[in-house]
Amino acid sequence: MAFEKAKEHLKKYNLEDRIKEFDVSSATVEEAAKAIGCNGAEIAKTLAFIIEDKPILIVVSGDSKINSSKYKAEFFTKAKMIDFEKVEELVGHAVGGVCPFGINDGIKVYLDTSLKKFNIIYPACGSSNSAVKLSIEELEKASKFEKWVDVCKDM
Repeated sequence: MAFEKAKEHLKKYNLEDRIKEFDVSSATVEEAAKAIGCNGAEIAKTLAFIIEDKPILIVVSGDSKINSSKYKAEFFTKAKMIDFEKVEELVGHAVGGVCPFGINDGIKVYLDTSLKKFNIIYPACGSSNSAVKLSIEELEKASKFEKWVDVCKDM
């Protein structure tokens, strides 16, 4: 269901032909990079946080992690990830397939500057065995992002 929602969303931007489904898991950065045949840094992982009882998504490069002080400076609160078991209900996709496409209404999406070092990136597509090949410009359009943020550090 979540995969279909993401696919329908991407169809609006004529990007559905970029979606890849795998016979293996692509739920983690390492698994996705292996399935696709790319560097783990090129995987665009989508992290789900909660701010004042509202979910937000931040898409970051696969080799980055949230920097607490940068996050607090940007969002004026401590970084609190959505509990594993609540992600699907609040976002519309389960952990391993979280992406900014076909999500529940009202969720703000942010793109981290860690993605800007790439021309092509690979976010998940609503399931734990899918990805979509996008340029940064295509990700900007299809994610309907709020703005670029700088809230990460390299791992």
